[in-house]
Amino acid sequence: MKDDAYSLILAAIESGTYRPGDRLVESELAERFGVSRTPVREALQRLETQAMLVRDGRSLIVASLDHNQLAELYVVRAELEALAARLAARHATPEEVRVLAQMVTEDQKAMGNPEALARANKRFHHQIHLASHNRYLVQQLDLVHRTMALMARTSLAAEGRGETALSEHKRIVDAIAAGDGKAADLALRQHISMAWETRLKLEAQAERG
Repeated sequence: MKDDAYSLILAAIESGTYRPGDRLVESELAERFGVSRTPVREALQRLETQAMLVRDGRSLIVASLDHNQLAELYVVRAELEALAARLAARHATPEEVRVLAQMVTEDQKAMGNPEALARANKRFHHQIHLASHNRYLVQQLDLVHRTMALMARTSLAAEGRGETALSEHKRIVDAIAAGDGKAADLALRQHISMAWETRLKLEAQAERG
């Protein structure tokens, strides 16, 4: 039950139900998820130790990431994701490669819907993580992607980013399918670099607005 409450609250943060700055109230969460207050309290404490929540007086709110934290997160993400792609090129099974290719095709249906694209993007990257066949790398990338839930908006909301991101995904899959670890590594790094550049542009636009 304790893990269930934790998973439910974390999923709500990741889906954007609770966004950075939102206050989380123990009694409201217990009622919303149909669990007692004790596992909710323990789940909130766990999320606080993981820096997903921060104190605001006596209350807990969903944490937010400042510019420096975002920059640091993208550096780590680029390194770990590139390693996953490189290992996937070496270890992915034919079935895993076909699933990745199918994802790229099916994700075209989400075009024009940033939230759906963000969910599809997360599934795509997680599939690459699994295809690396390295459990410790998968654990570290899960932590990175959990922290990414603290970003207020997806870079896929930027005009034209969805189409570009999917073409980048195709290049990554092509390199993995070819067993070319170096190309897969480079394609993934370029993909993360473009996502970071897009986010910087969105930040600049928000500041001007």
